[in-house]
Amino acid sequence: MAAIPAALKSAVRNARRVCVLTGAGVSAESGVPTFRDAQTGLWAQYDPRELATPDAFLKDPALVWRWYRWRRKLVTGVEPNPGHLALARFGHLVPQLCLITQNVDGLHQRAGSTDVIEFHGNMFVDRCFDCGAAGAADAAEPVPTCAACGGRMRPGVVWFGEEIPDAAMRRATAAVAACDLFFSVGTSAAVWPAAGFAEQARRGGAIIVEVNPATTELTDLCDYRLAGQSGVVLPELVDCLSGND
Repeated sequence: MAAIPAALKSAVRNARRVCVLTGAGVSAESGVPTFRDAQTGLWAQYDPRELATPDAFLKDPALVWRWYRWRRKLVTGVEPNPGHLALARFGHLVPQLCLITQNVDGLHQRAGSTDVIEFHGNMFVDRCFDCGAAGAADAAEPVPTCAACGGRMRPGVVWFGEEIPDAAMRRATAAVAACDLFFSVGTSAAVWPAAGFAEQARRGGAIIVEVNPATTELTDLCDYRLAGQSGVVLPELVDCLSGND
């Protein structure tokens, strides 16, 4: 079990506005490969960072769609892990908890979290590459077309080289600025602009907590570092709120 300092348990009990940023490490505990992990089968020959770009879609949209359909099938076959479930429980035990996730798999919602900002979008949502309209892509089409304009549909995620949607950016920035306790969970803290949230929270007076098996670029900034997987650390941390500690 993770060693939770008594002072941190007290901070969690006294928190009024909690903000949690999650990254690929949380989903990896459910079996979702990160972009840094080796791909399997056909996809072993591809670098995911070269598929998840607008240029890749313009060059070979059918290839990009095959990859995302493979990823969708993979994610559909996994379940939220104890870390996801603990965060959902956390949200019901504090006055306010905003969850900002860099993950696009919907596992937080499946676990029961409600106030979720999908900072990088959702792989199960489709939108038009040309006009931006949302819609359900036809799974039978190698490259689905938009019902509104006839353009090409794409997965509704934020690709490398794209801006974070304004609504997600505004909501996330406001939540970070208002929090009194900020958690960075399972993220390398290397992808901007999310990597800057901890510093923003600190400027606002928040306590900064990192949950990660490895040290990151954020580690030196944190008030507390809990070394371990989210599925081990978070259930114990949340227990201190639910009378089990």
